Amino acid sequence: MSEPHGPQSKSTFGQTLLRHRTAAGLSQAALALASGMSVRALRDLEHGRAAAAQERSTELLADALGLTGDERVSFVVLATQKRRRFAHGENRAMLYALPVTPNVVGREDELRRLSTMADAGGVVVVAGPPGVGKTTLAVAAADHLMSRFSDGSLALDLRGVGNQPMSSSVALERVLTSLGVPPGRIPPTQGERSSLFRTLLRDRSVLLILDNAMDEAQVKPLLAGSEHSLTIVTCRRALAGLESAHRLPIDMLTTANAVDLLASIVGDDVVRSEPEAADELVSLCGNLPLAVRIVGNRLATRRFSSIAYLVGRMRDQRKRLNSLSVGDLHVRAAFATSLQWLGEGERSAFRRLAIIPGAHFDDDLAAVATGTPADEIGAVLDSLVEMSLINVIGDPVRLQFHDLVRLFAYECRLDEEPEEERDRLRDELYAHVLSLGTAAGRLFLPTVREISDDCPFRSQREAEDWLEENVTTWSEVCREAVQLGWHEQVYDFVWSLHTYMPGREYGYGWNKIFECGLQAARALRDRVKEAEMLALMGWTLHASAGESDRALSVLHEALALAREIDHRRMVLASHSALGLTSAALGRPAEAVEHSRQAYLVSKDLGFFEERLWATLSFGTSLLAAGEFQEALELHSALLVETRDRSDQTNHGLVSKMEAHLLALTGDSFAGLNRWEEAAESYRAARSQPGIDQARYRSEAELALSEGVAWRNVGDVDRARRCLTFAHARLDGPVNQSMRERVEAELALLPE
Repeated sequence: MSEPHGPQSKSTFGQTLLRHRTAAGLSQAALALASGMSVRALRDLEHGRAAAAQERSTELLADALGLTGDERVSFVVLATQKRRRFAHGENRAMLYALPVTPNVVGREDELRRLSTMADAGGVVVVAGPPGVGKTTLAVAAADHLMSRFSDGSLALDLRGVGNQPMSSSVALERVLTSLGVPPGRIPPTQGERSSLFRTLLRDRSVLLILDNAMDEAQVKPLLAGSEHSLTIVTCRRALAGLESAHRLPIDMLTTANAVDLLASIVGDDVVRSEPEAADELVSLCGNLPLAVRIVGNRLATRRFSSIAYLVGRMRDQRKRLNSLSVGDLHVRAAFATSLQWLGEGERSAFRRLAIIPGAHFDDDLAAVATGTPADEIGAVLDSLVEMSLINVIGDPVRLQFHDLVRLFAYECRLDEEPEEERDRLRDELYAHVLSLGTAAGRLFLPTVREISDDCPFRSQREAEDWLEENVTTWSEVCREAVQLGWHEQVYDFVWSLHTYMPGREYGYGWNKIFECGLQAARALRDRVKEAEMLALMGWTLHASAGESDRALSVLHEALALAREIDHRRMVLASHSALGLTSAALGRPAEAVEHSRQAYLVSKDLGFFEERLWATLSFGTSLLAAGEFQEALELHSALLVETRDRSDQTNHGLVSKMEAHLLALTGDSFAGLNRWEEAAESYRAARSQPGIDQARYRSEAELALSEGVAWRNVGDVDRARRCLTFAHARLDGPVNQSMRERVEAELALLPE
């Protein structure tokens, strides 16, 4: 903790006396003559050797200095306080209307920041959602910082989210009284009270806590603007209108800190006995401190209940908010108080946003979900953000519910919206999402070279961004829509994504998406569509889910159906996917046979539609079988043809295929121990435009392969540069095994 804020040894009254005497242009001798006090007494006051003048002497000094109005009241009150404090030897809070709170847990960084801010004085707004622990933090800060403010601390609950917020005028009356202003000298109007308050704090070093503020209008009259004092305001709003204020937003606890908070209530031994259940419990609480305190209190007062038992109850979303209530602590009530200060349109939007199933959303989805005009939704969302009911995340900006707030909004929707209205808005949202998703996916079809005027996306990259940013929404909409019987829309949507998927196999749950397409195709009793979805689902079971044995079963089913209905494209697709899956399972002979069949079927079919993919599968199977020369010839010829036919498809597909084929050519050269040619092929693949976009291999993977090739060539410097680049890019647990491989390669390089 830094040094106390402001000098502690000097009398604030003496400093104030000196300031007024200087302003009046009086010497100590002149003031002594005018007031009837001795020069020595004045000198003792100004130098801090005396706490304050006696009551009669204070009045005489005020007369001699010509003090009137607020200046006189402040001068007299300050002298009175200093005499009392000197007599009782205390420097305590003059008003402390906040509740006693438990020890703060997991807010050490925030307390350090508040301590630093205290050095500069001014105003700090501690803002955050309901239940996040704003009051707890403010009280903890007051305990830490109180000794740094020589004239004590003031605290006041402004009741900003209650039914009867405290008016600024009443708050000022209480603060002025606590500062020692006699009732008869408190001005009648809010403006006069605010002026007197600022005058009083100008010469004081005070810590002021304004808890639970409603808005800027309530707070502004209570801000003194003194550099010697610190005002901490807690509020659910950001209070952007307080322009000179510092801001300290607080959010949910980390999982580790939330578990520590739980342990502080129920005991370390209880948490240590059920560590996994404790982690899940705080996760079900969304790491919200209020919710964690509630479940902790429930466990602490009912020792027969295990953590796992409570977790079991809270897994049911319908019961979760009911579980988060004990004594006078209620998560639902904390959320509800925020709604009462919103208009009906904002409350309606809040509950309707709960129908968006994804992890986050943008203004467009919000407008459709709530039935709000596009030019009005921004202001509505701003109000919800201001009340901390939704959060702003990411770049570009997205909006997000806390899990518990979403459950509360969903409850409000069920309670306050007629079923017909709920269904209408849900259907409009789902139709909008599926329509946009279908349009986005179709831009990746190999037959698309230009974007039509009626397409909602102006570029393939824009469509890609939409699909990536909204994956949690469109994937859930797809699953729910097929249950609603929207089979045509679901099939069209899923089919449109089949050429968007390659190079993006991970992180999307594609097998679940194509399973929805399969359900839709079977409901439509369309065997061609069923064969298409079986082939796609089988491939993604292997490529996305790692369920290769199940993938083989589904792909054989797809092949049998395709043969039965004489569907050549699906015979090709099934053989191709079977080849790639067999290769991954270490069955090279089967892989080559299936892939060769696909390759032969593709001979007279469209290049970018079928033949390219079948040839890729065949080449990959040849590599797996160790047929490196044949694979090299196949990939080299395919690369030339892809470039020659580049005007027949879109640039994105050509660029991706060039990078992939260059990498496969590098693999072929490596298999033949032609290491320099391999390195150059990998380098060329890395140099392809848009390498940062979805690719079969990331630039880090290609850099690893290039580094290995240069090591085998004997070019240590190039090898080290490539491997160092790869190591820097391969962060996070997902890349752990590949990072270890890079480290092993680096260890092989001579120093």
